[in-house]
Amino acid sequence: MAAQDLLTLNSRRRMVPHLAARWRHFRGADASLSERSAWAESLVHLAGDLVAAGRGNVEMIVECAATLDEADRPGDPRLIDVVLVGHHPEEGGLSVQLVELKRWSMVTRVERATAELVHVPGMGKKKHPALQLREYYAAFTGDRGPLHGLHFECGGFAYLHNATDASVRPLVDVDAPTGPYARVYTNDRREQLLSDLRKHFAEEGGASAAELLLQSMGLRNTPLLDAMIRSCGEDTVFTLRGRQKQVADEILDTASKILPDPHRPALVPDERRVIFLVTGGAGTGKSAIGLQLKAELESDGRTVKYASGSRAFNGAIQEHVGYGDREFKESFTYFSNFVTPPDPPLDVLICDEAHRLRERSTNRFWKPEQQGTKPQIDELLGASRLTVFFLDEGQCVRPNEVGTAELVEDAARRYGANLLRYELREQFRCGGSDAYIRWVRALLGVTDGEPEQWTPDGLMHVEVADSPEELERIIHTEALAGASARLVAGYCWPWTKPLGRERRLENDVRIGDWHRPWNADSDAFCENGVPPCKIWSVHENGLGQIGCVYTAQGLEWDWCGVIMGEDMVRRDGQWVFRRGKERKDPETGVKRVAVPGSFDPKVRAGSVDDEEFARLVRHAYHVLMTRASRATVLYSTDEETRSYLKGLVGEVQVHGLRPTWENLPAEARVPHLPRPRRGRRARRRGQNMGPQAPDLRLF
Repeated sequence: MAAQDLLTLNSRRRMVPHLAARWRHFRGADASLSERSAWAESLVHLAGDLVAAGRGNVEMIVECAATLDEADRPGDPRLIDVVLVGHHPEEGGLSVQLVELKRWSMVTRVERATAELVHVPGMGKKKHPALQLREYYAAFTGDRGPLHGLHFECGGFAYLHNATDASVRPLVDVDAPTGPYARVYTNDRREQLLSDLRKHFAEEGGASAAELLLQSMGLRNTPLLDAMIRSCGEDTVFTLRGRQKQVADEILDTASKILPDPHRPALVPDERRVIFLVTGGAGTGKSAIGLQLKAELESDGRTVKYASGSRAFNGAIQEHVGYGDREFKESFTYFSNFVTPPDPPLDVLICDEAHRLRERSTNRFWKPEQQGTKPQIDELLGASRLTVFFLDEGQCVRPNEVGTAELVEDAARRYGANLLRYELREQFRCGGSDAYIRWVRALLGVTDGEPEQWTPDGLMHVEVADSPEELERIIHTEALAGASARLVAGYCWPWTKPLGRERRLENDVRIGDWHRPWNADSDAFCENGVPPCKIWSVHENGLGQIGCVYTAQGLEWDWCGVIMGEDMVRRDGQWVFRRGKERKDPETGVKRVAVPGSFDPKVRAGSVDDEEFARLVRHAYHVLMTRASRATVLYSTDEETRSYLKGLVGEVQVHGLRPTWENLPAEARVPHLPRPRRGRRARRRGQNMGPQAPDLRLF
C-alpha cells in the first residue's frame, strides 16, 4: 500500500497485526517479537520519510519475494524488507527501489582487509547489507524476475535510521561495495535520502506502477475465460508459479513414464495405475494446473477429457470459449458422463471441482437402466489410466456432494493404485489477497477463531451497502464502465421457472420494493435475451439477474455484489441458521416467502440435520464471497447482520483503496474479451506448436 496509507494503518494500531497474520500464513509460524518491533519502528520511519519527501503515494510492498518459484534455492524464499514502487520523474517508466531496513546503531569491521563482513554489537558477524541487496537486485532484474521485460529503473539502498555515519563507518567507507543497489543512508544522511527519493519517484502514479509490478509477479492475472479465448482453448498459455509449476511438472513427468508412447507402443504395456490428488482453497490455481495439463497432454497426442461437477464452469468454457467448435466442447464433460466407460479408456481424466462428486451418477431424465449402479468415483477411475482430482472440501455446498480426500484415498486402495498427493497454498484469486480469504473464512465461521476487523491491504476491497438499490448501483456502474461484475445471493427466495411462451422471468428476489429475477432456470434464452443459466456468468445480458452459488462456483469477476439472505443471520454474538417456508400468491399462483430462510430444496430438506445445514450455508457464502478479483460489496437483508458486517468492514475508502474502474490505473483496465465468432478452430494436437502463446496468467 501507499506510504501514507501505511501510516494511517499504523496510527490505528492495525499495521503490525496485519503483517503478522500474512507472515504466519506464508511462513507457517508466528513472527518473532523482534520482527514485529522492526516493522513497527523501521517501516514507520521509511513511510514517514516518503511522506516528508512529498512521495506519500509511492507504494510499499513489505516482506516481498522476487518470485514464488524458488526451486533453485531450497529453504525459505528470499524476502526483501520493502520494495518501493512508483514512476520515474524524468523517464516516466517504472521506478523500483529495493530496501533493506536495519535498526543497527553501531557497526565495526571484522577484518581490515574485507568489506564483506561486519560486526554488529550483540548480533555478531553480519553480511554487508549491500551484498544482500546485490542478490535481491539480481533476482528482481534477472530473466525470471518480475522486472524482466519491463521498462524500468531499479536500484537499492540500506537504511540505518538509528545510526550515524561515524558509528557505522565500515558501511560507508571507501572500500564498501558499490553498485546501483549499494547506497547506505543513516540518520545523518536523512536529507540526502529525501532528496534521492524525489529523484527516483514522481509525485503521482504509485498505484499505476504497483499494478504493473503485481501483474508481472502473477498477483493480477488474466481471468480464466479471457486467457482461454486468447489461446483458443489450446496451447501452453498459463504461467504456473511456485508450487503450481512443481505439481504440474511432476504429474507430466509421471504421465510420460506410465503412459505408452502414442507413436511407438510398448511390447509389454505398463499396467500401473496412478491417481493424483491436488487439494487447495479457492484461488490457489487448481484450474490453472488442470487446463495447463490438458493442453500439454493433448499436444503430446494423449487422449484427455476435462470433467467437472459444475454446469456453470463447463457451460462457460464450452459456450464462451468453444463456441462453434464441437471437438473442443466435447473435451469438457461432467462427472456423470462415465456410467458407460469409454472404449478404449482415456489416457488421462482431469476432474476439477472434485468436491462436487456424487455417490451415484443419476439424472431424473434418464431411464432406470441408464442410472449409475456403482460409486461415481469408481466410474471416473474406470475411464482412464491416470486420473487427476482437484479438490477443496471447503466448497461442498450440497448434502449429496461427497468429494473428500478420504473418498479418493479409499478408492485408490481399492483399485491398488499409486496415490500422489499435493497441496496448494499460494493465493491467486481475490487479487492474490490471502488476508481477504482468511477474513472471509473467519467471518463465516468456516475456521475457528473470532473474526477481526478487515484491514485494507491494497489487493482486495470490501464494503457493505445500506440497501439493495445501492448494491445494484455500485455493481452496474462498474460493469458499465468496463469491469466484469455480477450480483449473487444466498438461496433465500423461491425460484420460478420461465413463464409462458415468451419465457418471462418472475421477480423472485424481493427485498422491500426492490424486486429482481434469479438467473434463468433454463437451458435456452428467455424473454429480452436473458441468457440460459450455464452462460449467465459470462453473457452481457446476465447483469440484470441475480446468480446463486450453483451458477457462480468456479468463476470470477472484478466486482461481485453478495446479498446475504436470512438463512444466515447474526444474533447474540453468533450465527443463526434458518430454513424458509413458502406460500402461493393467491392471485398469480407464484411461490413467495412465508418464513424467511433457506429455500435451497436440497439443503433445507428435513433429512439434513442442523449441523450439516449450517455447514452447507456457510460454504455457500464462502463461495459467493470469493468470486471477486478486486472488490466484494456485501449486503444483508437483516438489519442486525448488516450492522455487524459494517462494524467489521469499517468505513469505505478509509485508505483510498477503492478500485473503481475510473480510479484504476490505465494498466489495470484490461477489457474483457467477447465470445469468439462461430467457426471450427484448427486443432494442433501432436503437431509442432510453433511460436509460444502469450505469457498469460491465471488466478
